[in-house]
This record gives sequence, structure tokens and C-alpha cells, in this order.
Amino acid sequence: MSSMKETYVAAAPITPTNAMVIRGDAALAPGTYVLPEGLTIAADGITLEGHGATLIGAGRRGTGITLDGRAGVTIRNVRLRDYEHGICARKCRKLRLERNQIASTGEVAANTVFLDIWRPAHEAYGGAILLDHVDDSEVVENDIQHQMCGLLTYYCNRLTVRGNLANYNSGYGLHLFGTSDSVFEQNWADYCCRYEPRGPRIGHMGADATGFLIVQGSCRNVFRGNYARLGGDGFFLAGMAPSGVYAPCNDNLFEENDGSHSPNIAFEATFSSGNIFRNNKADRCNYGFWHGFSAEHIIENNSMVMNRQAGIAVENGVGFQVRGNQFQRNGAGILLWSKHEDTWLDALPERQTVYGWLIERNTLTRNGTGIYIAADRDHGIRPMPPELCGRPEQRPHDNTIRGNDIQDNRIGIELVRADRTHIEDNIINRNVECNVRQDDAAETLLRNNLGSAGGYL
Repeated sequence: MSSMKETYVAAAPITPTNAMVIRGDAALAPGTYVLPEGLTIAADGITLEGHGATLIGAGRRGTGITLDGRAGVTIRNVRLRDYEHGICARKCRKLRLERNQIASTGEVAANTVFLDIWRPAHEAYGGAILLDHVDDSEVVENDIQHQMCGLLTYYCNRLTVRGNLANYNSGYGLHLFGTSDSVFEQNWADYCCRYEPRGPRIGHMGADATGFLIVQGSCRNVFRGNYARLGGDGFFLAGMAPSGVYAPCNDNLFEENDGSHSPNIAFEATFSSGNIFRNNKADRCNYGFWHGFSAEHIIENNSMVMNRQAGIAVENGVGFQVRGNQFQRNGAGILLWSKHEDTWLDALPERQTVYGWLIERNTLTRNGTGIYIAADRDHGIRPMPPELCGRPEQRPHDNTIRGNDIQDNRIGIELVRADRTHIEDNIINRNVECNVRQDDAAETLLRNNLGSAGGYL
């Protein structure tokens, strides 16, 4: 057996010392300990019971508890602060991190830079818990608030992340980078936001801070019953790096989450496919959903109320199903448009416009425009430069609007250079300027719609 400084295996509470190595079940004596080099777990199948002991680092450097290549380890009821990372686990499996409290870890100064969501593990921002290639593990009921990042996961699989508090972080509440087949439920990641100055009186509120960050091929995850309100974004999913590396985040389920009150977007999901968004709240943001260059998403039974620009905004999106949602008092209920982008055509040649949408059984009331579909727009509302306009492949086409209740908007439906739009079996009524407006739209089918004031233009 090694010296007491390095190893402790007895059942009685121990007094932790700097750089101690734990090789057996251990319980820490309650108290506060300054340990700049933290502790290391160096055996499998053991439990470290903290009993509320507080471990303090120096200058937000180093790691509080380190695990490398371990299996079957439980860490619970430990308090950590003033490290770069509170707990760091690499190449581990079957861990359980439970009821720990970690705060004041490494942080980029507030109100400075726009964040880099593509940073690799070896350059990770500071945070409470860093998991790198960790599988089949649980992160349960930890307090990981008040720092830059709560939970950072890189290339992990089959995690269960439940009941954690990750509020008030200036970067990310919970982060997935190549993390798949995991469950994130009943976590709180509210107020994850920051500000980037861009001059003496202007700047960007949000700066890519977000409650949930999901990037680099994070697929088949379940997000259920989480809160990510008042974040830079609520939930931020992205499948294309600025370098042009295409790593889509596909087939994730977002159910019964709340991403409301963001200055930007409640649910962003770009360059990906097959994601499902069901029974979520996306109210009082700039946009409820922004899903540019994605395909075959299902957006159903969500609430989108009082979003400044739009409830749903998608450029060059393909094959979406949007059904059973409530759109009320948004700038636009559903805002769809094409935009010429040479940058992405090599990776996604089929996504040059909006086509194959099914919009059905939604309620759209008191929006600026209920449904807007247009060619050659920037952010859906500004005309593109003339030299980038007018290409036939950029005209939206073959979209279906069926069985919706579209009433009391300024404009019910507006089509601009959109072809073969099927508008059938809707209630389109009492829209102030007009029920349906068309500008150079071709082969629009209007069938079995009920309408009164406003007429069709």
C-alpha cells in the first residue's frame, strides 16, 4: 500500500491531501481543503463519498478530480471550486457522478469574445464536468451552475444526464460534441448567456452561449423535459463547421422542453436531418425555431407565441412536416425561403431551395403573416442581390398547406416565386390585408378552403 498522501482504502473518513491518489472505496471527512493538484481516482469499481467536503483549487487551474481509463466509479457529494475543470474523466465507462456541487471553474471573461462552438476536447473551455470518450455513464442531480460551462461531453455514448442544475453559465449549460445515443432529461440550463461588444454602443447578446449545445455528429439523443430559458439560444444544434466540415446531428428527439425568452432562437437545428421536436415551448424569442439547410425534421404540437421575427424560420429546408402547432402573435408564423449559397452546395447539392413541406393542422392567429414562402431572400425578409436571384432551381416548389386554421393575421399566406403550392382544406379567414397573396407564383392549387373577408389576390 502506498503512503497516506497517495492512497486510502479504509472505510473510515479520510482527510484529503494534495495530489492524493484514491485506489479503494473512500469517504472524505467534512471540511474545506485547498488542493491545487486535486485528487486522482486510480482503481475501478470504487466509490468516493464526499460527505460535502469542499476541495479548492488555485487560480482556476488544474482539475479537482481526475479519472483516466476507469470503470465502475461513483463520485458523490463532493464540492469543488476554483479549478479549470471540477471533474475530468477520459476513456472511462460506467461512471456515476451524483449530487456533486461544482462552481467557479475556468471561464473566459464575460462580455468579451464570441464563443467557438467547435473547440476540440484538448482546447475545451473550463467547466464543472468534462467527459471525453466516456460511455454508459450517469450524471445525476449535480449542481453545476455559476461558471462558464456546466457539463462538457466529447465523443461520449449512452449517457444518462438527469436532474442537474446548470443555470447561470456564461458559455454552455450542457454540451454535446460527437455525443450520441444518450438521454438528457429534467435538467435546468436557464440564463446561459453572454454579451460580445462590437463597438461602444453595439454588440451581440448571446455570442453563441446556449443552454444546450449539440454539434459534431451528435445523433440519436433524447432531450425531454429540460429548461433552457433566457439563454443566448435555448437549444443550439449545428451540423456544419465554418471550415466546411459536414458532421450532421441527426435523429434526435426534443420533447416537452422549454427554450423560451431567448434574444435569439429557442431551438436552432441546422445542416442536419431526421430530428423531431414535439410538445416544446418556444415563446418570446427572436425566432422560435431556426432550421436552415436541414431536411425531414418533424415539428409538431409546439407553442410559438410572440416571437419577434418568426415562429419557424428555415432557409433551403427540405421535406419538413409541421403539424399541430400553435402560432400566435409572431412576426411570421412560418417563414420559408431560398438563398443561394455556394459555400454549402458541394456538401448539400439537393438543398438549394424549399420543397417537399407538409404544413397541416396548425393554428395561426394574429401573426404578421401566417405562412410566407419565397425565393431569393436573406433571413427570409430582405431581397438578395440581383446577380444571385432568378435561378430556376432556387424557386420553392411542391409544398402542401393543408387543414390549417389561419385567421386574424395581417396576411394569411404569401407566396413569392413559389411553384406548385397546394393550399387545401384550410380555414383562411379574417386576415386583414388578404387571405392569400401571390407574386409570380406558378401552378398554385387552391381547393376546399373556407374564407371570407380579405379574398384571394
